[in-house]
Amino acid sequence: QPRLYESGGGLVQPGGSLRLTCSASGPILPAHIMSWYRQVPGEQRDLVATIEADGATTYGDSVKGRFTISRDNAKNAVYLQMNDLKPEDTAVYYCNARLFTSTWGQGTQVIVSS
Repeated sequence: QPRLYESGGGLVQPGGSLRLTCSASGPILPAHIMSWYRQVPGEQRDLVATIEADGATTYGDSVKGRFTISRDNAKNAVYLQMNDLKPEDTAVYYCNARLFTSTWGQGTQVIVSS
């Protein structure tokens, strides 16, 4: 199972952009389903985006048209490009890899505020 580490979070103004990176210390196999989730303290962890081995992607309704997930298996990395950020996007963002079991990173904080 890969060990995952998220980076790229921070404080950004509404309407701004951030790119999150999920780096793996072990190989990300083509068969791994890679996803980004986010969680506000005290609330459920919700799916943001998923990318399959064939490149097919799915997005949560609230981020469609604004966020883009991509993967580079050769670099053992997954990315989340976030544009037109809104205050409601504020959360801790987690990377997930699923093959036999789910593996989570430690999360990176994104704060969208004026």
